[in-house]
Amino acid sequence: MRSVHTQTKGTDRPECFVPRPGGYLALGLGLVLGLFGMTRQAALAEEPSQPREGSPEVTFESDILPLLTRFGCNTGPCHGKSRGQNGFALSLFGFDADFDYAAIVLESRGRRVQFTAPEHSLLLRKAIGAEPHGGGSRFSGESPYYEMIRKWIEAGAPRTPRDAAQLLNVRLEPDRQSLTPQQAVPLRVLAEYSDGVVRDVTDGAAFDSNDKSVATISSNGVVQAGELPGETAVMARYMNHIAVCAVTIPLPGNVPPEKYAELPRNNEIDDFVWEKLKLLGMLPSPPASEATLHRRTYLRLIGRLPTADETRAYLADTSPDKRERMVDQLLARPEYADFWANKWADLLRPNPFRVGMKGVYTLDSWLRAAFRENKPYDEFVRELVTAQGSTWRNGATVLFRDRPQTVEVASSMSQLFLGIRLECAKCHHHPFEIWSQDDFYGFAAFFARVGRKGTGLSPPISGSEEMIFTADKGSLKHGRTGEEVLPKTLTGDSLELAADHDPREVLAQWMVASNNPYFPRVMANRIWAELMGLGLVNPVDDLRATNPASNELLLDYLAEDFRNSGYNIKHLIRRIALSHTFALSSLPGERNVSDTRNFSRYYRQRFRAEVLLDAVNDVLGTTENLAAMPPGSRAIQMWTHRTPSLFLDTFGRPDANLDPPYERSHELTTPQMLHLMNATTIDQKLSEKSAQPAKLAASDLTNEQVVQEIYLRAFSRLPTESELSTALHTFPEEMSARQAAIQDLFWALINTPEFYFID
Repeated sequence: MRSVHTQTKGTDRPECFVPRPGGYLALGLGLVLGLFGMTRQAALAEEPSQPREGSPEVTFESDILPLLTRFGCNTGPCHGKSRGQNGFALSLFGFDADFDYAAIVLESRGRRVQFTAPEHSLLLRKAIGAEPHGGGSRFSGESPYYEMIRKWIEAGAPRTPRDAAQLLNVRLEPDRQSLTPQQAVPLRVLAEYSDGVVRDVTDGAAFDSNDKSVATISSNGVVQAGELPGETAVMARYMNHIAVCAVTIPLPGNVPPEKYAELPRNNEIDDFVWEKLKLLGMLPSPPASEATLHRRTYLRLIGRLPTADETRAYLADTSPDKRERMVDQLLARPEYADFWANKWADLLRPNPFRVGMKGVYTLDSWLRAAFRENKPYDEFVRELVTAQGSTWRNGATVLFRDRPQTVEVASSMSQLFLGIRLECAKCHHHPFEIWSQDDFYGFAAFFARVGRKGTGLSPPISGSEEMIFTADKGSLKHGRTGEEVLPKTLTGDSLELAADHDPREVLAQWMVASNNPYFPRVMANRIWAELMGLGLVNPVDDLRATNPASNELLLDYLAEDFRNSGYNIKHLIRRIALSHTFALSSLPGERNVSDTRNFSRYYRQRFRAEVLLDAVNDVLGTTENLAAMPPGSRAIQMWTHRTPSLFLDTFGRPDANLDPPYERSHELTTPQMLHLMNATTIDQKLSEKSAQPAKLAASDLTNEQVVQEIYLRAFSRLPTESELSTALHTFPEEMSARQAAIQDLFWALINTPEFYFID
């Protein structure tokens, strides 16, 4: 039976550091090795010293190493940075215990620890501020931590015996906590060991909060709620193990249960959203107007505004299934493929200076074809992961030409298709997750046999063809140990493959397997973010325990529904677009005004650069002259970011030289507003003889009808009586002189947030 060790009677050590049976004592290795001039490598090769009677009360790995993390000594801003601090380097968050032990005990001529006079050790004197220390005082000389480290040095700085019980898991109790504003509650960190023992290690853990405006957590594990309602995750780290507690601060006041029971439910999505709002004491905003929902659906599904005639027809339609029919019709339109391929180009589009312009075009064509035929997402990913052939004929292979290094491909694949950012683990243990260097290189080893035949890369001229194939042999060496690494999935399965078996095929099979929890979740989260303006997890490709979804049950449902549909992307889009949640107004109410992540209302978002440029042209009835594109092409159809466009650059399209995946910012900036107001290209479009201002001015429409047409084109709705009256006051009495007023009205509407935001 597992037991929690409690404080031993007669000792002044905190309860998380009680002695454990079966230890060994290291007899002053640092001092001995310093006297005899042995090298660090020889010292690290030594086994722990011979056993002594009793057991060491404090050992390095079990007790001292966690303190280095708790007090920030081995973090990035301090000694955990790549070159350390002031000549003293530690591994980040203690992922390399051998390195850290040598740095503390063996380096600097043994000055950091003094076995004959532990209180004179620099490790202690700097920590209490008795010696100059850039990090300041970390604890006092009366602290139990001081006494613990002193006893460890006095005992000869023993290592933790290699046959000691291994740490298996760390958990927080409780793992969920609901608080009132300003309430404080202590948490406990429990460590589970291989011998069945459970230790309370709260005093040795390091803590952090994802959102300190919602709740903070003290160094001793006390959660303090803020003044505003919301939710966050607080993290505890102990010896490279992480545990998370979900903290919720509901909105004050009671909401009758029947309020939630009465909420509309179009599908299961609404059930999960309403349940989360009930937990937080929030109520959703009312539904958006039909005109707003119509415009929103067009922009989210195909990236273009509805025409004035399409808006009129939808608003006049009284059939109960008109929304379902609209969604189905939009998903069948050709603009769907261009719009979603443009999104994925941000994630995959290569650097043209590395792969050549033809390679960029080939990959773009491959993406558009995949979305036109609604290729199942598992097939889409499998073709990319296992791509072979010519970079001029198979666009999927361009991904490997753009990333010639094995480790580059691995980190990109894990982030894109699994939502796991392994890049940090290439050099050290992931600071916020369970992934180690072994995990990174094991995953990267699946790509070690990717072969390339051609002239290779020679930036900025890389226009030649290259063949991608699976080589007969190839290996990857571990970045720290230098040893050859076998392919290993992120679930820990090592695979030794035959020479005639492509490791990438095995990896692809594992990725899309029904028991892989990562694969469907990251794509479901991407689609949700594209339709709702915000991911359930943000960033959308950073799914980890310390960055939980705002609604884990909803994300689980979406992922499972996506998998059950055969990874049908259109099915997932349709499911979300037809939910009542998608149709909510963006205006907050009294009980959701503080909500920014639980979808109690719709979150407005600025148009993508290409969508906005196309919208300006659609409203004005003009076209864009785009280099390397046929006449009349839309911006969303462009296959390269090297096409010159000051408009697109201003509104945040990616730099062609940036490495994907690229997540665009949807923030509105001052240069963007100034561009819409003052750009000569927009002024020229307003003045074109074939543009809408000139056509409407010369038409037989009354001034009132002209204003209505302009509002339908720009806002996809009719003007209010106040807006109509204000606009008509700017029109001259002579019908022949109204073109300037029409141009001014078009210009004014284009420069309003209602135009360039998806509401």
